[in-house]
Amino acid sequence: MSEQDQRALRDAFGRFATGVTVVTTREASGAPRGFTANSFSSVSLNPPLVLICIGNNAHSAPAFRAAPHFAINILTAAQQQTARLFASHSDEKFALTDWTSGAHDVPLLPGALATLVCAQHKLVEAGDHVILIGEVLQTDISDGPALGYHRGKFIEIPR
Repeated sequence: MSEQDQRALRDAFGRFATGVTVVTTREASGAPRGFTANSFSSVSLNPPLVLICIGNNAHSAPAFRAAPHFAINILTAAQQQTARLFASHSDEKFALTDWTSGAHDVPLLPGALATLVCAQHKLVEAGDHVILIGEVLQTDISDGPALGYHRGKFIEIPR
């Protein structure tokens, strides 16, 4: 695929408005890891499955491939800076934001619209990404406007 075709495809994907999540886990050493993702989807209610995609070249990819548990934090409109932080290459992500340890010791972001603690169910290789399918073990929800992403920009999705 040419560079021009790749740009057109990215632009086409960007026409689809999505929510924004921060996906978190711990490395084998116990260090917290996380990244911003809008490639999140529910998969099944029975069993309760969700998916998230992570690039094979992402710095956190090895940690997520190996982790038995991870969390998906669905962000509120007020958490735009958190989304930007976890989209960065900063090594200080967890030092620069509030977080707590949840079930299975996964990092959780207080104030998120929802948190889903998951057990790794399956990894599916898909081009330059891996699809991480998780079985939802625990959820916590709150209310408020959601943080969205459309055409390369954050947007507020009213409740």
